Amino acid sequence: MNMKKSTTGNQPKRAENIRALVAYFESGINEEEKRLGIELEHTIVQAVNNAPVSYTQEYGAAYLLEKLRSDYPDATFDSKGDLLGVSRLGEAVTIEPAAQIELSAGPFDELEDALACFERFESKLVEILEPVGQKAILVGYHPTAKAEDLELIPKRRYKFMNFYLSEIGPFGQRMMRGTASTQVSIDYSSVSDCLRKLRLSFALVPVFSLISDNTAIYEGEPRPHQLMRTEIWLECDPARCGLVPGVMDLGFSLERYAEYILDTPAIIVPCENHEWCYSDETFGERYADKVMDRKAIEHAVSMFFNDVRLKTYVEIRPADAMEPVYAIAYAALIKGLFYSEASLDALDVLFAGVDEKAINEAKQALMAQGYGAEIYGQPVDKLVDTLMKIAKTSLSDADYNYLKPLEELTKTRTTLADISGK
Repeated sequence: MNMKKSTTGNQPKRAENIRALVAYFESGINEEEKRLGIELEHTIVQAVNNAPVSYTQEYGAAYLLEKLRSDYPDATFDSKGDLLGVSRLGEAVTIEPAAQIELSAGPFDELEDALACFERFESKLVEILEPVGQKAILVGYHPTAKAEDLELIPKRRYKFMNFYLSEIGPFGQRMMRGTASTQVSIDYSSVSDCLRKLRLSFALVPVFSLISDNTAIYEGEPRPHQLMRTEIWLECDPARCGLVPGVMDLGFSLERYAEYILDTPAIIVPCENHEWCYSDETFGERYADKVMDRKAIEHAVSMFFNDVRLKTYVEIRPADAMEPVYAIAYAALIKGLFYSEASLDALDVLFAGVDEKAINEAKQALMAQGYGAEIYGQPVDKLVDTLMKIAKTSLSDADYNYLKPLEELTKTRTTLADISGK
């Protein structure tokens, strides 16, 4: 398979496509709002032994989605009639490659509303799953199965992604089939604010991965080291994971981000005879003679799995799936760090000089040593304390109450994985 990036020659519409991508990113500028979007992925298992539950089996994920339609009436089907998602205003329930169930909700102005939303969803899952001997769990990796044994859902694009990523190594399948995450999205008020939040988010990724670590079991065995999802994303596909090249440079621009999108293999492209077809062309090659419309841009951006991803908001992606009280605590931390100028100024000082090399070294150190590691020239436990203090200072008393469960966990230098693995 051809994995090389293209040259940029012979792309007559390249400059226009760069402008189209930049315009898409700029369309997210919002000078007034400071909201949070939250996505939480659930693994559905048999209650008695945590065995996998697939899409197609009796009382599988298709059954669950159908039962959810009474509360989420807007349904999405593929061309063969398979039910792939349900939604209502502000909330969408979709399925990931191996039938993980994701609730995407918001954007929220208030953490109180966010917690209530996710707790309602958890209650609904219990109501549907308990009578059929199943449960939804919130961990970073499937607790009993090996990824290769998990059935892909009937979605054409996942077949092609599985093919492409499997050629690179074993971690692509593990990412698609085994993992589950908590993702938080934030607004930006200008291009400079967007780029600043991107840079600071990437610097924070190793720390966020540590404090959210919730993977005690990996491929059916006790984990070989901490932060398992960090290793998966490092090895999954270097062309579209990890850091965006150059993003830590102060001179980085949206144009450079657009070039990165265009110069990476597409994997999946829309086609006439089928909804999706496989392609090892880069997006720049695919759209060499055609300007990308918004739908094409949204698809292209969705094919990148960086630790932090730019859409019309900044999507912060490294955290493991966690119970709602911890997921919302994590969202509170992000709110306190990113929605205050004082916090952003403090982060600029704290992470001054942090580059791609330092971030990758931090990931390796935390996988090996956890809270005993040093990163960015200081002990990580002290760095975590500093981040909690910065966030606390910027949050209202009401919002700080939502941060407390995660703050208390970090004070013990313990992770959720440590607790569940005992």
